[in-house]
Parts: sequence; C-alpha cells; structure tokens
Amino acid sequence: MTDIKARESKWQEQDDGERTAADTLSEQAASLVEQDILAGRWKPEMRLGIHALSAHYGIGATPLREGLSRLVSKGLISVVGQRGFRVASVSRADLEDITNLRKLIEAEALRLSMQKGDDAWEAGILAALHRLRRNVENNPEQMQDGNPEFDTLHKAFHRSLIAACGSERMLALHDSLYLQAYRYRRAMMGAIREKSWFLWEHQELADLAIARDEETVVARLSAHLHHTLDVVYDSGQANTVK
Repeated sequence: MTDIKARESKWQEQDDGERTAADTLSEQAASLVEQDILAGRWKPEMRLGIHALSAHYGIGATPLREGLSRLVSKGLISVVGQRGFRVASVSRADLEDITNLRKLIEAEALRLSMQKGDDAWEAGILAALHRLRRNVENNPEQMQDGNPEFDTLHKAFHRSLIAACGSERMLALHDSLYLQAYRYRRAMMGAIREKSWFLWEHQELADLAIARDEETVVARLSAHLHHTLDVVYDSGQANTVK
C-alpha cells in the first residue's frame, strides 16, 4: 500500500512539473507575441499561423496556441473559425468602445480612491508623476516612439490615481483596457510635439485628485482619455495605427 501511494505521489509530482513547464512556455509565447503586436511587427488583421509562429519563436505548437488564446482574452487577438487566430483589427468604433469603458471604470475608481485614499495613496501619485516627468524631460523621444519604458511609467501614473479604489476587478479592467488602447495611444503620442502640455495635463490630474476635487478631476480625466480618439481619428493619424 505504501509503494502504491509513493508511486501515485511521484506521478502527481511529475504531472505538476509538466503542467508548470507547459504553463511557462505558453506564458512565454503570449509575452513574445504580445510584444510583437504592440511593436507593430504583426499588423492589424494579420493571420497568425500556428506553424509559422512556432518556427519563428522556437516554441511548440501546443503552448503557442495556448499563448495566443490568452491574448484573445486581452483583446489583442481575435479567433478565426475554430482554430485560427488573427491580430485584432483597429477602428474608430473600437477605440470609442475602449475609451467609453475606460471613462466609466476609471471615473468610478477615481471617486472611490479619493474617498478611501490616505497619505500613502497621495505619495504614490506624486512618486509616479515624478518618475514620469523625469523620463519625459530626460528622454523626450521615448514619449513619441511608443517606448515600453515610457509607457510603463505612463500606465503606472494612471493606475496610481485609482490605486485606492479597493476593487481588484476595476484595477484589472483598467490594465486590460489600457493595453488594448496601446496601438492607438502610440499613434497619438507620435503626434505630440510639446512635452510641456503632456506634463501639465498629468500634473493637473494629480493635483485635483489629491485635493479631492471630485467633479473637476473626473471631467478632466474624461477629457484626457478622449484626447487619444480626437488626435488619432480627427487629425489624420489613423493610418499610423499599427
């Protein structure tokens, strides 16, 4: 009986190890494809063939397919038929949908954060703003070319505003929608020539949030989020979305 239990335990450990390895490979596949979509290597509506991508990344077909399935839930890939995948398309309607959802979620999350936020929340906003400002002032070109370092700091600032909302689902939705808007935002940032305007807008959001000026900051946040839509589709930048 002891030998049977020992064998069962060994098999279980082996199964767990295989599942962990498979999960790691699928996560790696998802990360690599995501980076290439956001960088514009894989264009909107481009078909993603499993065997071609498997050879390109050096990852087996099964973990690669699982990795692509993860990106479907992130809104970066759409499913074609039963087994095929395609890079998600871009359009004004899609960006309007993303923007409207962000307005709803982030406005409520910001209101909750202003009600619940303490000194640590305020300090987090100021620290995130300082890091973003330093990056823009020291490396202004990163702001315009979609540099991942800049975008990480930009996202961190916007997340700091809603960090005290108390809802993990709201934060997760913010992260997902922020990612889905990346290709549009990259085109919008490429059109910005005045870093002072960009920094002033974020400084104002920080000041109003810390001052708990609820109605004004929510209105400013809504206008700020809508700006990407205005620039990309009302100023001729739509053809630069990748």
